[in-house]
Amino acid sequence: MKKFTYLLAFLCMGMATAQDFSSVVKNYLNNNRAQLSFQSADIGDPRVNSHSFSKSMGVENVYVSQYYQGLEIFNSNSSFAIKNGNVVSANLSFTTGVSEKANTATPVLGASTAIQKAAGYLAIGSATNLQVLETISATEMIFTNGGISLENIPVKLGFQKTEDGRLKLAWDLSIYLLDASHYYSVKIDAISGELLNVNDWVTSCDFGAPTHAHFAETKPQAEQSVLFKSETNMTLGNDPQYRVFALPYESPSHGPATIETNPADPIASPLGWHDVDGVPGAEYTITRGNNVYAQEDRDDNNGTGASPDGGVNLVFDFEYNFNTNPANMVDAVTVNLFYWNNIMHDVWYQYGFDEASGNFQENNYGNGALGSDSVNADAQDGGGTNNANFSTPPDGFNPRMQMYLWSASGPAGKPFTVNNGPLAGEYTAVPATFGSPLPETPITEDLVLVEDSDVGISTDPNDACDPILNGVDLTGKIAVIRRGECEFGFKVLSAENAGAIAVIMVNNVASAPIAMGPGDNGGSVTIPSVMVTQADGEAIIAALENNETINGSLFETGPYAIDGDLDNGIIAHEYGHGISNRLTGGPNNTNCLGNAEQMGEGWSDWFGLMLTMEPGDLPEDRRGIGTYATGQPTTGTGIRNAPYSTDFGINGFTYADTNSGAISQPHGIGFVWATMLWDLTWALIDEYGFDEDVYYGTGGNNIAMQLVIDGIKLQNCSPGFVDGRDAILMADELNNNGANKCLIWKVFADRGLGFSASQGSSFNRTDQSEAFDLPQECEFLGTGDAGSLEEKLVIYPNPSNGIINIDTRTALGDAQIAIYDLNGREVLTTQVELNNTASVNASNLSQGVYLMKIEAENYTHTAKLIIN
Repeated sequence: MKKFTYLLAFLCMGMATAQDFSSVVKNYLNNNRAQLSFQSADIGDPRVNSHSFSKSMGVENVYVSQYYQGLEIFNSNSSFAIKNGNVVSANLSFTTGVSEKANTATPVLGASTAIQKAAGYLAIGSATNLQVLETISATEMIFTNGGISLENIPVKLGFQKTEDGRLKLAWDLSIYLLDASHYYSVKIDAISGELLNVNDWVTSCDFGAPTHAHFAETKPQAEQSVLFKSETNMTLGNDPQYRVFALPYESPSHGPATIETNPADPIASPLGWHDVDGVPGAEYTITRGNNVYAQEDRDDNNGTGASPDGGVNLVFDFEYNFNTNPANMVDAVTVNLFYWNNIMHDVWYQYGFDEASGNFQENNYGNGALGSDSVNADAQDGGGTNNANFSTPPDGFNPRMQMYLWSASGPAGKPFTVNNGPLAGEYTAVPATFGSPLPETPITEDLVLVEDSDVGISTDPNDACDPILNGVDLTGKIAVIRRGECEFGFKVLSAENAGAIAVIMVNNVASAPIAMGPGDNGGSVTIPSVMVTQADGEAIIAALENNETINGSLFETGPYAIDGDLDNGIIAHEYGHGISNRLTGGPNNTNCLGNAEQMGEGWSDWFGLMLTMEPGDLPEDRRGIGTYATGQPTTGTGIRNAPYSTDFGINGFTYADTNSGAISQPHGIGFVWATMLWDLTWALIDEYGFDEDVYYGTGGNNIAMQLVIDGIKLQNCSPGFVDGRDAILMADELNNNGANKCLIWKVFADRGLGFSASQGSSFNRTDQSEAFDLPQECEFLGTGDAGSLEEKLVIYPNPSNGIINIDTRTALGDAQIAIYDLNGREVLTTQVELNNTASVNASNLSQGVYLMKIEAENYTHTAKLIIN
């Protein structure tokens, strides 16, 4: 309840400031009403829901929602950039003709009924003991969690736009499933109870089962047999220390673990990474602080797990041992997870993902917006494998990152041995993701088949789903259980409670054994367990039923699962979902990236690529995503359709590919977007150089980072590729007076997102059309053959605020530049050297249209020039 109270207080507190922008927005909408095809009712009640100042663009980013009859039109969040009292950029998501499209403003169903309807559609049972905790207004209230949600349930009445363009009165509510697998934002028709829309705030990367190519160089630098451990635990003063695979290393495949001393950025985290109260001095000696709370969640209970403790001196120096079960190095990987979440916070803070923009902090240190929303980062999460996810609720609510283990890059090991009789030998088995890891010293005991009451959950007397009858026989023995109708954690815990010291689970299907998940009870299990194949297990069961004595051993062996907590590109990717969801449409609405053509997966890939660039990297290099987690070499493809590379022979994907069913939604669509952003990054590096200082550098990579963040802030809710491209162009106009306009256009045009490209509806993934053309002011012009490479140049930006750049494809030597007004009067003349890029300062010219004449030896060119 506290968070909702804070949210209400914040919104009320911000009303006075919001009023400063409301009149500016209303004037803009009224002045452009005809051009935007708005009726009076469409723009009669726009409301500012959040705003922040952008230092890079020098504007206030103001996010405005459309209201009708006092009710919000959901996902109408529109982005306005306001400077000196004027709107300099507007990207609208308002609906036109609302009075004809809205059905009614009077609900038939109450808010509590809407919650029950939503629970039914989500198949999560019925809410119980629903009570109103807080009434914000007659149409907005907070309910208890009803036993179906990890958080209390906010409900709000408004209008939901349907696919056919109508506006239906709807209840908007959110339910965070108890296992944290989904955080649903649901719209329920307030008249009929129909489910109108569902958006999941948990962005699951859905990597699927990785394709392992068993390369010898999988982890060349980390050397699997090495224990990364410092020789001493001595501190350097009181500065925190963390043994991690540090920035810019993407994983243990890319570089060694090192001790990083006091890596917190003084601007983004002024009191370090372990502060929460705003007073100097750490409040926590574990991996918890203002930006992130990192802990293990092997039992998948999303509660309080173990966190490594650095002691009073905050020395987090733990072993990385790749020749053991990942559970044996959980402290080390949790430190790495903590470090990289903080790195993402601190780096992107410099580019505008700050408090007022909705970043993730417990204490916002008086810098605006809502706190109490640091990231809950779960290491070795037991809720899945070969995946990772990130939930992004609105500002003021904690996101959650869940990092999973990945399948070992090799055949299953043989940690189970039968020591006697006809079945003697080593057996393939897969350890569970819960309970104790297998020990290096074998557990050796007789095997006993579980016998249960066979009444209740299951009819199989050997699956431990019903009360166990032979507990006396199980004491001190290794239990054998058949996979069946109940959760693995329940079975193993039942055997443990009966006295078993380990469990052999027998698969009940002919497929390979799996890594068993914990279910609701696995968190209480303390003994190890493995699964064997159906054939092997049934042979053992048959022998035990024949009263044969079987002695077995369980022990640690390889290959071992790969820990996603050490794939820093994936950590950055997950965190990146939080950035793009909070910045698109403003931090108070995280539903703006639910459309078909949205680029969220692309931004996330790009965030990871940017923080793992190293000096000496080349644009044509192959950069995969998740190569460590999937057991591939650093030059592998990873989990995408192709590696990222500016070389079209390696990655030839263009905008048209987003229409193809061979490209998945949203991951493949995002991959194409990230391909374009990667090209843009290298084009800017080619122009301005590379700066390895990702915090405060001035290189082309830093310029790219700023443009992309600002573009996300400027774009509209539910953007498509054209919207994203145009927002980056506007960011360059605001940041750099459009100095990179034609460079940006050329990059996008080369990948099919040129001037004439069309995204169609951003809610339709198959109606895109690509084009490779440039706007007229960026076309390469010259005398003679238009296709000739010898005499081509580009003049940009055009229109210009006064600084004009001239790029040439070939050296032209000394040249005279003359600018004439439309009356033929020469208003400026200067000499330049046209061997690459030259600049002309025409900032003293008045707004208008001019002619620019360029004269060099054996070369003359005239172009139209517009001064804003």
